[in-house]
Parts: sequence; C-alpha cells; structure tokens
Amino acid sequence: MDENKPIVLNRDCDAILIPVGTPLTLSEGTTVLITQALGGSYTVNVNGNLARIDAKNADALGFEIKNNLDSEAKKEITGDGAVDEELIWEQLKTCYDPEIPINIVELGLIYQCDITPLGADGNQVDIVMTLTSPGCGMGDYLAEDVRLKILALPNVTKVNVSVTFEPPWNYDMMSEAAKLETGMY
Repeated sequence: MDENKPIVLNRDCDAILIPVGTPLTLSEGTTVLITQALGGSYTVNVNGNLARIDAKNADALGFEIKNNLDSEAKKEITGDGAVDEELIWEQLKTCYDPEIPINIVELGLIYQCDITPLGADGNQVDIVMTLTSPGCGMGDYLAEDVRLKILALPNVTKVNVSVTFEPPWNYDMMSEAAKLETGMY
C-alpha cells in the first residue's frame, strides 16, 4: 500500500472524524490519503481532516475485508474452557490509537485485565483502560475495538471495557520502545 497515493472511495462508507468522534459518511468518489493502516482500521486524511475507517469498510478503499469479528455468534467452549491471558495481551496489541502509530499496550493505556470463569458459559474479560487525552472523542470507538477483538478469542464469551482517567495518562506510562519510537525519551 502506497500511503502517498490518493485513493478514490469506490462506494459510500461510514467513518469517524478524529479526534472528536463524530460519525460521518464519506461519499463514493471522495479522495483520501491513508495516514495509518494498523490493527485492521485505516486513518485517512480527507480534505485536511483525519477520519477512521473500520476494517468492515476496507473494500471502499479497494482492499479486501480481512477482519470479520462477529459479536453475535454463539461461541463454542473448547478444551478445558480456559482463556490464555497471553492471547488477550497479544490481541490488545492489535488495537491502535488512530493518531499515534503505536498499539495501546505499548502506549500504556491498559490499566487492568481480569478474567472471570463463568463455568459452562465461558469466561468474562474485564478491561480497564484510559486514553492519551480526556477530551478525546475516540474513546468509545477504541473501547469497542478492544471489546470486539477480545470477544473473538477462544472461550471468551463476555467482555467489559471501562475507560477511566484515574490516574491520568502521561508519557511515563509508555514502554521504552514506544518512547524511542515517538522520540519521547
């Protein structure tokens, strides 16, 4: 994918205006530039504004839809019914702030991850996370991205994601690798 090459949308497509979080529809024929394509979603520049396009709309950009997270499907419990916490953390690393090309784990946005066995009904995962800014309108969208990606894991049948600002996020919460990548060391 050439991020410097303009892309003309081949159909109308839903998007979210960044950073305010306002839903909008981008019309067929609109020209966009991809600024970030991470975790299955796309951040695009459209007329000087940033917008997030979900993976389910990748075809509007001319790409194959790869991410089919179905939260309504009845999940089969496998093996001993346990959830591998390492898989949860790996899945969290596929979630990205739409303005920063670093995953939310490396940014230090995940404060807590708890797994509660529900017996024959699988497992509940509770995530407590924050945002880089309390005024960011993308919080609900990031939380839903986290919820759907964790829900797609084996033996996870319920996911709750809470956004908190206590304690407030700061640069010291970033991993060393993230600080180096952003130049904030």
